[in-house]
Amino acid sequence: MALKRYKAIADNTIVNTYKPGFKLRATGSNTGYADVMEIYSIYGREASGSQELSRLLVQFNTTDINTDRTRGNLPASGSVSFYLRLFNAQHSKTVPEDYTLSISAISQSWQEGVGLDLEAYKDDTDGNVGSNWMSASNSSAWTKVGGDYLTSSGFTFSQTFETGLEDIEVDITDLVEKWLAGTQNNYGVGVHLSSSFEAYFSSSTGLDSGSVIHNTDGATTSYYTKRFFARDSQYFFKRPVLEARWNSRTLDDRGHFYYSSSLAPAEDNLNTLYLYNYVRGVLKNIPAIGTGEIYVDLFSGSSSPTGSALIQSVSTPATGGYVSTGIYSCSVCLTAASTPLTTLFDVWYSGSTQYFTGSIYPEVHSAAQTVSKPVYFINITNNRGRYRSDENARFNLYIRNKFWNPTIYTVADTNPATTTIESASYRVYRTIDAYEAIPYGTGSDLHTLMSHDVSGNYFSLDMSLLEPGYQYALKFALYESPVDSWSEQPETFTFRVEEYEY
Repeated sequence: MALKRYKAIADNTIVNTYKPGFKLRATGSNTGYADVMEIYSIYGREASGSQELSRLLVQFNTTDINTDRTRGNLPASGSVSFYLRLFNAQHSKTVPEDYTLSISAISQSWQEGVGLDLEAYKDDTDGNVGSNWMSASNSSAWTKVGGDYLTSSGFTFSQTFETGLEDIEVDITDLVEKWLAGTQNNYGVGVHLSSSFEAYFSSSTGLDSGSVIHNTDGATTSYYTKRFFARDSQYFFKRPVLEARWNSRTLDDRGHFYYSSSLAPAEDNLNTLYLYNYVRGVLKNIPAIGTGEIYVDLFSGSSSPTGSALIQSVSTPATGGYVSTGIYSCSVCLTAASTPLTTLFDVWYSGSTQYFTGSIYPEVHSAAQTVSKPVYFINITNNRGRYRSDENARFNLYIRNKFWNPTIYTVADTNPATTTIESASYRVYRTIDAYEAIPYGTGSDLHTLMSHDVSGNYFSLDMSLLEPGYQYALKFALYESPVDSWSEQPETFTFRVEEYEY
């Protein structure tokens, strides 16, 4: 699974807007326990040139992320992207259009608080735990009203909204990696309208005036009101998350190893082989190799390697390397003899120590005289139907040509050969309302692409991503290179996620 979600540990809406009656500003208001958060800018409501603003504070626990990285459940820096995700909350009030939100790192610690009131702003901090427009906590004020933020490169991000109903989905990888490395303290992020969309106000001193922000580049129109679900929302999939995405697929060509051919481009003549080092059922690094190099030779033979190593097109031996904990890979290409060998053996070693010998049944590329578009039948061979919420379940796919027509001489096989699809993806939706819990990740991150090995296509699914107590459905899409597009397959497979109680 190449997707993990880390839930927010604190959030709050802070405002300098007027309370009902327009006599007092709600600068001491706290809404840390509210189930929604709100962003707006109101210009000229109380008086000509008056300014009323609302901003969001959100924080995530990076300890959990570092723990996952230490355990090998999350790739190293540079191989994973982190997205801030906040989800639109529909409401009956007006919704602004055509604006930009800024997301910036908060530069000091703050408290969430226990306030609820987002209408009359009656829940003031008043010495209780909690942040507000003027103060980061019950004991420390912001240096600047409205919150203290880092706005230099790598600390600030933005997203433009056209309809105003969009979710926030912003890549903040640079900032998260600073948090994880310890080069910047993690105080979360502030979210607010960009300065050109927050209300105009000109102070005679050129400085902020009380709770009002000096902003001569601001807007003289209002943007009211954008709402997002908060972490206390009852809706499982709508709570703020930091989403980690990466391409975790392994393309093990052991099951469809091809001899080099002039019919194929260079990259398609290259075969990638993998070694999986399981110790008592757990992937572990080979002690003498660690994260270093390992070497691979190919041999002929009928039941075991014989003779000298075969001369490979790349190098002999091939130099393999570390992929992740307990997994190593190498890439080789081999030209067939006048009579192609039907069996090859790959021997993995370092120095005089051999670690693994595998078998390969190579194929030969061939051209065709007709153009065909295959239609596939897909089945999941190990779907149990029910899974615990703490499981990381592997799904194995069986794929064959739908119009496969065996002859009378075809021998029945309890383990029929599967067709391996080079590029295949999956999505997950909740069946009761068709809510898409995990969309296809076929963009830049490729986080829902399936792997393949000698047994065919497969993927792992972290069930903690799904709300327990519901049935979900899996759908698959295959990439069609001639038309450069993805085609969703008709088959649907269902399963249920159950709450796991210790």
